[in-house]
Amino acid sequence: MNKRNIKYIVIHCTATPSNTTISSIKKYWKEQRGWGDTAGYHYIIEANGEVTQLTPENKNSNGVYQHNSGCINIAYIGGIDKQGKPKDTRTKAQEDAMFNLIVDLTERYMGAEPLGHRDFAGVKKACPSFDVKTWLANYTPKLD
Repeated sequence: MNKRNIKYIVIHCTATPSNTTISSIKKYWKEQRGWGDTAGYHYIIEANGEVTQLTPENKNSNGVYQHNSGCINIAYIGGIDKQGKPKDTRTKAQEDAMFNLIVDLTERYMGAEPLGHRDFAGVKKACPSFDVKTWLANYTPKLD
């Protein structure tokens, strides 16, 4: 695999209801955003904790404008309440899967910093609807 110079592991929410399907998200990117077959994220995490890879890690995804060449983008499905306002809607399964994926990626891309989409300069979004650094500092891994 051709490794890119990864500086950030970026956490996103899809800003959709938690039951939104991956196929409908991909359709939105293609038809509404005009991204063709380019995904917004490398990985997406469903409410049940299932992780699906949408983009190979050696390719850019459309996660953070003007930063994509140095990012691996991860999103959980959800991130808004019933009124469409930002809210951390992650299930425990999503949190566990997200944590494990971040650990795996930071071990493979030494020095890559986990950040939320909102942590980048100029981003005017609440995405991922929680503070990534605070969550990582306080997360308790699921014991097998």
